[in-house]
Amino acid sequence: MIRFLDFIAVSLRFLACWAYLGLISACFFPVFFVLLPSRRLRIQTSGVYGQMTGWVMLFLSGATIPPGVRRKLGATQPAIFISNHTSYIDIYLGIWAAPNGTLATGKRETALIPFIGQLYALSGNVLINRSNKRDAALALRGIISLMQRLRTSVWIWPEGTRSFDGRLLPFKRGFAHIALATRLPIVPIVVSNAHRCWPRGRAYTRPAAVDVCILPPIPTTDWTTESLDRHVAELHTLFAAHLPDDQKPRSSIAGSR
Repeated sequence: MIRFLDFIAVSLRFLACWAYLGLISACFFPVFFVLLPSRRLRIQTSGVYGQMTGWVMLFLSGATIPPGVRRKLGATQPAIFISNHTSYIDIYLGIWAAPNGTLATGKRETALIPFIGQLYALSGNVLINRSNKRDAALALRGIISLMQRLRTSVWIWPEGTRSFDGRLLPFKRGFAHIALATRLPIVPIVVSNAHRCWPRGRAYTRPAAVDVCILPPIPTTDWTTESLDRHVAELHTLFAAHLPDDQKPRSSIAGSR
């Protein structure tokens, strides 16, 4: 009986998530169509959508977020916000917590996510075809150009995809190239336990306390092309050091024994 009631609660929570997402997205679709001539306004409007959508989706999914996340992120901008990626929760956390006007990045497949994906495609944010190096390089140059023109921040998941088990994956170098071009500080955002709330590949959510650790900004004014690999490795190590053991990369676990 208890398991049946748990199943009903999980199902209702999941249905509530998608019902709300569909409703709020339907309200914003016509707004983005009207704003099609202005990419700046679409990106800013996507921030409003994100703040309205992200908090409700976090609440409905059962994720508990520590207080002060948005205030801490707003203290450093423009900046390059980077976060690890294990769950759908990360998407809603990002669009809710990022300062308004922050440029979002996502892989091309994001456009296939019901409601939010189609709205994202209209929002002026950047979709990246990671399977094609030439397209990915063009997207990276586009991100840098937009950031310089709009003087805005960017939010990136440097792993490029969600891990299946919550463990930290290797970082791609895109964020480092952005830092080299813009000289903006990097703000590391370490998220723990999100994969327990909404695991990758699962069509359900469950309550979980999601920890969000915002580390001090890292200046990039002295970065060089020759030092990029070292900086990427240092940031990966920094993330691993602040994650619980069951989310550290397997290589670091083996190395510590």
